[in-house]
Amino acid sequence: MICISVTPESRQLAKVDILNAARQSDLVELCLDRLLKEPDVKDLIESSKKPILVSCRSAENGGSWKGTEDERIHLLRQAILAGPAYVELDEETAKKIPRFGKVQRVISYTSMSRPLHDLEEAFENAGILQADVIKFTWPTDLLEAAWPLLSVVSQKRAIPVVGLGLGKSGLTFSLLGRKYGSPWIYAALEKGMEAFVGQPTVSELDDVYRWRQIGPKTRFIAVVGFGLGETMLCKILNAGFDTLDLNTRCLPIEFRSVDSIPKMLDILKIPGVIATNYASRRVFPIASAQDEVSAISKAGDLYIKRPDGWASHNLIWKTALRLLEETLGRTGPEDRPLDRRNVMVVGKGGLAASLAVGIKKRNGLVSICSADDDEGQQIATMADARFVPLGKLYDTLVDVLVVASENLDHGSRKTSISPTIIRPGMTILDLSSMPADSPLIDEARVRGAKIVEPAEVFADYATNLFRSITGQELPPEAFAQGLAE
Repeated sequence: MICISVTPESRQLAKVDILNAARQSDLVELCLDRLLKEPDVKDLIESSKKPILVSCRSAENGGSWKGTEDERIHLLRQAILAGPAYVELDEETAKKIPRFGKVQRVISYTSMSRPLHDLEEAFENAGILQADVIKFTWPTDLLEAAWPLLSVVSQKRAIPVVGLGLGKSGLTFSLLGRKYGSPWIYAALEKGMEAFVGQPTVSELDDVYRWRQIGPKTRFIAVVGFGLGETMLCKILNAGFDTLDLNTRCLPIEFRSVDSIPKMLDILKIPGVIATNYASRRVFPIASAQDEVSAISKAGDLYIKRPDGWASHNLIWKTALRLLEETLGRTGPEDRPLDRRNVMVVGKGGLAASLAVGIKKRNGLVSICSADDDEGQQIATMADARFVPLGKLYDTLVDVLVVASENLDHGSRKTSISPTIIRPGMTILDLSSMPADSPLIDEARVRGAKIVEPAEVFADYATNLFRSITGQELPPEAFAQGLAE
């Protein structure tokens, strides 16, 4: 089930919020802590065609209650008498309010600052308090913080568990919670109505992650990051999985340290990881085998689990350079339009390194420029290319400009690439904002440069990822669905 929380401030709008939430959910949480006047809970419950979960949380438990504790307890007692399907009670409140009628008790444990410990003790206490469901809430910006929640949900328990992860990795937990049989997961009704920053909306869970088809046998492919590009990849690939009736879904993740990632992936039975741009080098240490470009650039964008360990593959350079060569006028399989052309790669990280190595393989005359001189020199050495200091960037004449970073970042300084670098007849491949156009691309169009379309690179890249993961072609209709809205 999916649970949408509504937090109305007026009794008049409460019914509207409940009605809208009920249309898209299986369970509606009616939060009473923001109401300015005491509500007629029975009337509100009867207005809904979906089951109602009533809550009234104190500030320390993440709520907005401003009255006294006695008043909050009184409101919860009155709400229970109205006969909702569920009532949420923290442990101390549950000790003061006995079970009543058929109302099921959700005993909640909340920490607004860090993951909770002593979870086994919480289960024991919740059992004593006659819990029908136990709920855990704490910050989950990273996979490491969400891991205790995942460990709890992935085990069979006498009391069912739901979790509300506060932060980006709360989405990770919600999707895994669906796989492991949580009674429900939480979502916002729409943008602007999130219970916390980063909470997914119900339409996002449906349109991007297609959560309703996730079950115990679903196979997840991890996607590192929560940016626009990563989200669009998830949407396109999930549309393809769904169209071909493959029980596979993308799982967005973020982590602090790669050291614990292989163990977590094994426990979650995740056979593949997509690591675009900045993440391509962060994930690289898990690989015991690499393709040629991955090995040289120390970066991979697709990691596949094999019986003997993880293997790193680098796909983006092939996609990007194929389209770059077409833009340069490639006429056939044997044509090598990059041969002996002066190419400047601007940026840092795995993407810049991968592109530099790939261009060198095509016999391009590669130069590297980065705001970080040390990293720029490292990339130049690994790609057997020329290093150009930042101060010489705009004085160096090149045929092709390849951009792998949105800004020329060095420490706290962020400097955009000046459009004065663009010259008539130049060809530009800018993947810094892929799949969108960067400001440099917009300026290049005005100045008459040849453009390798970022959207085309992204589309071809998504197709190659899908083929590598499934062995099948990405259906055109799935791609169209993925790009919708």
